[in-house]
Amino acid sequence: MEGKEILKDLSNFSAVSGSEFQLHEKLENIFKDLVDEIKKGILGDFIAVKKGEGENRLKVLLTAHADEIGLMVTDIDDRGFVHFTNVGGVDPKTLPAQEVIIHGKEKVFGVIGAKPPHVLTDKDRKKSIKIDEMVIDCGMTRDELEKLISVGDFITVKRHSIGLLGDFITGKALDNRSGIMVLYECAKELKNIKHSCDVYFAATSLEERGLLGIKTTAYEVSPDIGIVVDVTFADKYADSDIQIECGKGVEITIGPNIHPELSEKLIKIADEYAIPYTIDVSPASTGTETWNLQICQEGIPTLLVSIPIRYMHTSTEVVNYKDIIRAARLLVLFISSLKDWGDIYA
Repeated sequence: MEGKEILKDLSNFSAVSGSEFQLHEKLENIFKDLVDEIKKGILGDFIAVKKGEGENRLKVLLTAHADEIGLMVTDIDDRGFVHFTNVGGVDPKTLPAQEVIIHGKEKVFGVIGAKPPHVLTDKDRKKSIKIDEMVIDCGMTRDELEKLISVGDFITVKRHSIGLLGDFITGKALDNRSGIMVLYECAKELKNIKHSCDVYFAATSLEERGLLGIKTTAYEVSPDIGIVVDVTFADKYADSDIQIECGKGVEITIGPNIHPELSEKLIKIADEYAIPYTIDVSPASTGTETWNLQICQEGIPTLLVSIPIRYMHTSTEVVNYKDIIRAARLLVLFISSLKDWGDIYA
């Protein structure tokens, strides 16, 4: 299965924050022939280790969070309607009329309903709809539902990832299954070349709930260098401050959350090998796992490489697979250039 098809498969699979362990089997299948060791963490993180050559090897951690945003059952009312809340940054206005799957004892399908426009008052029409004003209609009674689902069950939008023209792909959870595919493509290339570093490919947990899972992963690996791969906004049509677009390269972040010598070396490599990129200047938090990774243990030098996507945190995110390949190539070249800290501070 080629990379695009693997990404579609990962997009179609559901793993809301707190249920990342459900991805483990799929991740093991795609990484097992590329690495030397696989570990599975208590909080649902997945780590694939590719050993380097020589002694006193640097440990490089590449991370991409495995979890996705979603919903959770809070109540089943007397009419058989399911009430719910959000898990992560769900935009309520994207929810009405969506097909959903409730992940209970078995999958239960339903649709999210809301008041039809015909019965809305003028005042209501000017308001943004709230999650507590919506319900899920499964066409079942309360008694029937309670045999299949429970309060606390996760809910995801029912969406099938598809290819668009060229190298574009749309689907849910491309934030951050796209990042996982960067790790996969990187591991695929590193299998065929010599490198000095031990490389830890980590699909981390609970990012959408406050950048939490990276903390335990960092303690488990204790890396010398941490590189976070995530997605970034490519909706240039909607915001003139957005500089990057899908299909035109990767984003490299600089700022106090990022190690200056590491970022300088990464940018030099991108220039040397003509890998298109945009610089993101981030004076404070990057909003990614680098924020917590940097201050784990005694401090971990960090980098952030981002893949541009459109319509983030919707069920129709769009990514260009060429950008995934570019990010992976940049990381392969960076990792293969490292032998010790002298390569950074030279």
